[in-house]
Amino acid sequence: MAAEKLRDLSQPMDVSLLDATVAAFYGTGSKEERAAADHILRDLQNNPDMWLQVVHILSSTQSLNTKFFALQVLEGVIKYRWNALPVEQRDGMKNYISEVIVKLSSDEISFRRERLYVNKLNIILVQILKHEWPARWTSFIPDLVAAAKTSETICENCMAILKLLSEEVFDFSRGEMTQQKIKELKQSLNSEFQLIHELCLYVLSASQRAELIRATLATLHAFLSWIPLGYIFQSPLLEKLLNFFAVPGYRNLTLQCLTEIAALSFGDFYNAQYVNMYSIFMVQLQNILPSNTNFLEAYANGTSEEQAFIQNLALFFTSFYKAHIRVLESSQENKNLLLVGLEYLINISYVDDTEVFKVCLDYWNSLVLELFEAHHNMDSPAGNMMGFQMPMLSGVAEGHGSQLMQRRQLFAAPMSKLRQLMICRMAKPEEVLIVEDENGNIVRETMKDNDVLVQYKIMRETLIYLANLDHEDTEKQMLRKLSKQLNGEDWTWNNLNTLCWAIGSISGSMGEEQENRFLVMVIRDLLNLCEITKGKDNKAVIASNIMYVVGQYPRFLRAHWKFLKTVVNKLFEFMHETHPGVQDMACDTFLKIVQKCKRKFVIVQVGENEPFVSELLTTLPATIADLEPHQIHSFYESVGNMIQAEPDPDKRTEYLQRLMELPNQKWAEIIGQARQSVDFLKDPDVIRAVLNILQTNTCVANSLGTYFLTQITLIFLDMLNVYRMYSELISTSIAQGGPYASKTSIVKLLRSVKRETLKLIETFLDKAEDQQHIGKQFVPPMMDPVLGDYARNLPDARESEVLSLFATIINKYKVAMLEDVPKIFEAVFQCTLEMITKNFEDYPEHRLKFFSLLRAIATHCFHALIRLSSEQLKLVMDSIIWAFRHTERNIAETGLNLLLEMLKNFQAPEFCNQFYRTYFLTIEQEIFAVLTDTFHKPGFKLHVLVLQNLFCLVESGKLTEPLWDAAAVPYPYPNNGMFIREYTIKLLSTSFPNMIAAEVTQFVNGLFESRADLSSFKNHIRDFLVQSKEFSAQDNKDLYAEEAAAQRERERERMLSIPGLIAPNEIQDEMVDS
Repeated sequence: MAAEKLRDLSQPMDVSLLDATVAAFYGTGSKEERAAADHILRDLQNNPDMWLQVVHILSSTQSLNTKFFALQVLEGVIKYRWNALPVEQRDGMKNYISEVIVKLSSDEISFRRERLYVNKLNIILVQILKHEWPARWTSFIPDLVAAAKTSETICENCMAILKLLSEEVFDFSRGEMTQQKIKELKQSLNSEFQLIHELCLYVLSASQRAELIRATLATLHAFLSWIPLGYIFQSPLLEKLLNFFAVPGYRNLTLQCLTEIAALSFGDFYNAQYVNMYSIFMVQLQNILPSNTNFLEAYANGTSEEQAFIQNLALFFTSFYKAHIRVLESSQENKNLLLVGLEYLINISYVDDTEVFKVCLDYWNSLVLELFEAHHNMDSPAGNMMGFQMPMLSGVAEGHGSQLMQRRQLFAAPMSKLRQLMICRMAKPEEVLIVEDENGNIVRETMKDNDVLVQYKIMRETLIYLANLDHEDTEKQMLRKLSKQLNGEDWTWNNLNTLCWAIGSISGSMGEEQENRFLVMVIRDLLNLCEITKGKDNKAVIASNIMYVVGQYPRFLRAHWKFLKTVVNKLFEFMHETHPGVQDMACDTFLKIVQKCKRKFVIVQVGENEPFVSELLTTLPATIADLEPHQIHSFYESVGNMIQAEPDPDKRTEYLQRLMELPNQKWAEIIGQARQSVDFLKDPDVIRAVLNILQTNTCVANSLGTYFLTQITLIFLDMLNVYRMYSELISTSIAQGGPYASKTSIVKLLRSVKRETLKLIETFLDKAEDQQHIGKQFVPPMMDPVLGDYARNLPDARESEVLSLFATIINKYKVAMLEDVPKIFEAVFQCTLEMITKNFEDYPEHRLKFFSLLRAIATHCFHALIRLSSEQLKLVMDSIIWAFRHTERNIAETGLNLLLEMLKNFQAPEFCNQFYRTYFLTIEQEIFAVLTDTFHKPGFKLHVLVLQNLFCLVESGKLTEPLWDAAAVPYPYPNNGMFIREYTIKLLSTSFPNMIAAEVTQFVNGLFESRADLSSFKNHIRDFLVQSKEFSAQDNKDLYAEEAAAQRERERERMLSIPGLIAPNEIQDEMVDS
């Protein structure tokens, strides 16, 4: 192929040939032509000398795609090798790019025609600036401003460059540049802003060109968030922007600029200007769009410009109020304007657009939180501290109290309207499974919508604050809406749903007495509605709402047995209702209620002859007659929870026997038949029946824990025999039928039985209280049928659950398992490693569970690891390295956690030297490899901890023997610290040839200096990753994951202190239901 000539870069490139190759790559030719062109272009891109041809290509070609290809090559060099280039090459490239930009943008026709190309050149120029400016290109801003004054098109492009620069420095710099570099660029932009400011004002005053004015407004928008405030308020800029707001063509851009200004907040110095800005704005807005506009319709029927205007309006109000609402509360005139603005914002909140609603909701949430906190602090004052009155402060406190009361009165009307909005637009909670599809049918939800769940969480929180601010108004509005549902005036599925979701979501926020009164009315009305409404779909919607509401109020149900019994019987009624989703939701709600009220079901209630659980067990077959197997399992788990609450052991055993009567009868029947003829167990229907019985047992074991002992003892040995037999069947099928046999339905079914057996034993042992005799009773009989079977089986027939079962056993019985570890090791270690080390994809289940088992052994039975031979220990270490190389996050994390356990345990003096001499350098090298390769960012926190461990150890003096190989090193090092310094510098210098030796040495010295302080150690590594240029232009939030987790924990603490914020059914407590 002629294009092969392109590979020779010793002379100027044949640009027409390059054009043809690029065209072939983008063209519609054959697959082979495209692949060949792709191959050559990739090779050229990877050739370190290719960039020297860029100027030649750009000046010779007419093809836009070829220009883009050449600029891509150049961008790579600027990102990764710029500082290593000679000065004259850097200057040459800088000047060339600047000249081409000026040439193309100096004339209207070429500027419009080559717009895409110019945009890409602008990006390249900004990439160069990040290296060169301010130190090596001090005159950049003055040069740019001078050029801008020469022609309107150049000026328009200069605006685009300034906007890009601002975004690069202020918006996208985290994880892209070092902290020091970001600081330097921000200072430079700030100090030179005077010139840019004058240029923008000049354009806005003098230019008549729409495109230029728009570009200037867009640039201002990027700059306004960080420039000194004097440039806005002590110059004509704000006045100019407010004038442009009235002009339809610039309205949206201007509104975005005003929003940026509204969001700024630096003390009270500019309060008067903000009030002035707001009042001028409101006068103009009322002329453009009166406050009584129906925003829902205006948005639905508006053009995209008009829709953007409404969205920008929401952003303006929310930004302004977040920063300056207090200023508007200072005088009556301002208060009136504030109330008008809030009215606008509430009306905009009805707009049927998720993004607009999110903006409004976010603000409403913060406003009601602020109002609630003031109200909350006033109702629980710290003034009466420790019983001492504080007379001096009472006057101050009263003044403060009356201010708060005034503020609460000011916001009372908007808050009442806000409650109405929240109730009308309440999002769907997770527990509700019955939804309306796009054809208006009521169906079972098939997939969770995470956006809706997030929205529900924020709306719920907002409504809880609103309820706490005024319980009366909240209750009145909800009951009024409910009566409109009953009399048919307002009856629609959506209205009933949002109302009931809102009622359910404020659970826990009212006092007990008020909650009781409120709920009696709500549940009575909903049950009436269910009786009087006709139609299957309607009944399904009402049923779903009754179930949701009652599931949210466990405190009420615990206090009112009659209601609780009525509700549970209603749920049993719904369990016969075959409408999609109703039975599922009935079983889910039943489980939820039982978990919170279980004691109520095992005591004899007033006026009754026996506990509810006994009555239920008598009618159980009829209750579950219409349920699917998975619903029956959930039902059994619920009843298991009731039995678990029975304090009398004899009664407990009796209830458990009655509960398990049906499955045990079936089990005895199957085992009896199997004793006559083993082939009976091979029938698919029988296998399904066995699976179903085991799943039922697992659910009951899950809720009963230790009390399940009598039941599992009954079936345990037979179950192991079935396990062994099915295992042999599977092995025979796979041996005869080859790899595809494992995919057949019969083998899948047999494997399900094996897995369920393992899951049942694991659930029981995990939930049973830590009693040694249980371990002694159950572990030895499993050694051969389970462990031996795993080792004997073909890889495709090995169940990963065996690994997790033994991990659970070791985590549960800890050191007591020490003697068994060698047997476990022998059975699973070698054979599982062979399965998982061929590649990173096969047997994903086995991978994670294998490393979890290994971690359990390392944590609880470390002495068993020490007894391994050095070959076996090497296998363990290799497998750990294999784990953290994984790109599958949880496997890599398990591997790293396991490595940290090993590093700590092996620091004991008797093993320290031998272990670290063998593995120190390997571990360091492997950790640096995953730390810097960008595929393993989520492991960043753990990588840092491993390195910190290694560097602290080397300087601690615990290692008394040299880590270097004396035979290979000509001269001995004074100590291990010096050796590791040098080794690390060499390792990183060879890995990052783009970094100069001084930078690497500085980094390594920094590691040693900051080793004792984790946060500076971590920041030091973050900066290195940015500097090494491996981590640029990517999402780097994983490098900051730990800080985010700490923030979440603080937030939960705060939420627990507010009534209702964490729903009563989410609080993990042994609910006082005596």
